[in-house]
Amino acid sequence: MKKFQAIIKFTMDEDFMSFVPPHRTYINYLMNKGIIDSYAVGMESQTCWITMNTEDKAEADTYLAKSPLYKYWTYEIEELFVYDSQHYRLPALQLN
Repeated sequence: MKKFQAIIKFTMDEDFMSFVPPHRTYINYLMNKGIIDSYAVGMESQTCWITMNTEDKAEADTYLAKSPLYKYWTYEIEELFVYDSQHYRLPALQLN
């Protein structure tokens, strides 16, 4: 598996918010399957960042296309060379 970062720009209209609950259900499903590592949304810039584990860009694109919010998106998918976070590190050692 490779890691990919989807950088998504979105636009909102009157119906946008009605698609958010099923979209979140879909995102949670992909997180539980280990396909999505992280998901962040910036409302000020109307940008979403999703880090995904897939075999290639085409597979990442296939997952994104199944989102209920897909029609509101323009996006790029980039393969990551380095991905580091607290999530991948050992817990801090605490001496008693």
